[in-house]
Amino acid sequence: MSSERPVALLTGAASGVGAATARLLAGKGYQVLVNYHRSAARAQSVVAQCQALGADALAVQGDVALDSVCVDLVGNAIARWGRLDAVVNSAASTKFIPLSNLDGVQADDFQAIFGTNAVGPFQMARAAARHMAAGGAIVNVSSVAGQTGTGSSFPYVLSKAALNALTLGLARTLAPRIRVNAVLPGMISGRWMQEGLGDAVYERVKAQFAESSLLGQVATPEHIASAIVWLLDPMCLMTGQLVVVDGGFTLGRPPAAAGAK
Repeated sequence: MSSERPVALLTGAASGVGAATARLLAGKGYQVLVNYHRSAARAQSVVAQCQALGADALAVQGDVALDSVCVDLVGNAIARWGRLDAVVNSAASTKFIPLSNLDGVQADDFQAIFGTNAVGPFQMARAAARHMAAGGAIVNVSSVAGQTGTGSSFPYVLSKAALNALTLGLARTLAPRIRVNAVLPGMISGRWMQEGLGDAVYERVKAQFAESSLLGQVATPEHIASAIVWLLDPMCLMTGQLVVVDGGFTLGRPPAAAGAK
């Protein structure tokens, strides 16, 4: 029996943007499948939070770099709810290697990071598109790194550029039945960046990003989630768009006007 409520499948949703999006969708009447790779306890916590908001929710473990996992995730959603309306590709991986450290990057780093950040979203879209009805939507969580050429490492930067290109290609391929867009955050406050950079560097970089942004703040996972949910709304007549959500960081603060104090 098919659920009367729309169904969303979110990859990498045990924490961060994926978790925030799952909660927001649950509050808006979606049934939610929470995919996670390693953090079972966090994923179950997100499921409980979604259930408290009135949703039926399910946590499913799996590495989206594997095509069989992507197929199984979609199968779990269809088996439980009989439909699939939305996919959010929020699973992500990186290594923190300064761009100046060219010798610090190994071929295996590219393979591992691309597997999650670019190949995984392609495989998820392919598996999901077979089951999504007209009006379905896919949102890829990318990064301004794919546009600016700066970020945590070269493999990460290139993987997000690839994800941006994938978004455009899928939008053309799946139209008009399924819309495909991407959200491009700048720095996002939270555990992922803090663990990757260490507390002291994280706080310094966070302050620098906020100071350089037109809106004077760094995005939270909830900021990014709100943009994702907007793009999933059937009334959002957009596809193939790369929506930057960075508080005006990439636009940057203009130089002070001549004579300004």
